[in-house]
Amino acid sequence: MLSGDLAELYEVETKVLNQQVKRNLNRFPDRYMFRLTIDEYREALRSQNVTLKRGQHSKYPPYAFTEHGILMLSSILRSERAEKVNIVIIDTFVKLRELMSTNKDLLQKMKEIELNITSHDHQIQVLFEHLKKLLEEKEVRQEQESRKRIGFKKDDK
Repeated sequence: MLSGDLAELYEVETKVLNQQVKRNLNRFPDRYMFRLTIDEYREALRSQNVTLKRGQHSKYPPYAFTEHGILMLSSILRSERAEKVNIVIIDTFVKLRELMSTNKDLLQKMKEIELNITSHDHQIQVLFEHLKKLLEEKEVRQEQESRKRIGFKKDDK
């Protein structure tokens, strides 16, 4: 995640987050955090759909943090908000890793079986296509179920 996005989540200015990181650089080895190059940063800005306004974006490229770098941020940003945000971010990383490993193993096995199917086994190919769709739908459902519902809630009376 980029420093600007994290600063927004932590409800601090990007400048404050970057200052804290610079003061504690020994806590952030290269495998926890790195700075984007100027070209990478410009490319990221160019890919946005909005017109950039003068002075709206930093002239310095942002830091990019890994999961462990985000975890380390909680030790330098000492606020209740930072602690809560870090827990949510780390939980998200864990859930993504679980989803990727579960579905990756299953899809890999399906691909191996699919390679062994001859072209005249059309019905089996159709079955695999349906299974793939079901897996994709399951991922979407899990994502939707994990979202917090908003709006009015009826009492169970």
